[in-house]
Amino acid sequence: MPIARLIYVTVKPEQAAEAERIWKEDCAPLMIRQPGCLSEELLKCLDAPGEYISYSEWQDQASIERYRTSPAHEEIKKHTRGLQGGSPPVVKRYEVAG
Repeated sequence: MPIARLIYVTVKPEQAAEAERIWKEDCAPLMIRQPGCLSEELLKCLDAPGEYISYSEWQDQASIERYRTSPAHEEIKKHTRGLQGGSPPVVKRYEVAG
């Protein structure tokens, strides 16, 4: 059963446009090419500028673990370092109930 991985991130509002550009041009293409990554999206909060959720769906937990130890994951962290404003990102995993 696929696993949804959500990363809750807050960036400074003045960095929002740059964060979206970095995700679209640099991070998303790296992530979607990873074995087991079924989809990825960056969700922007309509109520709180600078709040985002990185939403990705993975084939299984093993795929997530391979990605987390991959050079692509390290590259994504390099691109996003310095954009977070305040608290560190929160990562949560979900699956369809039932």
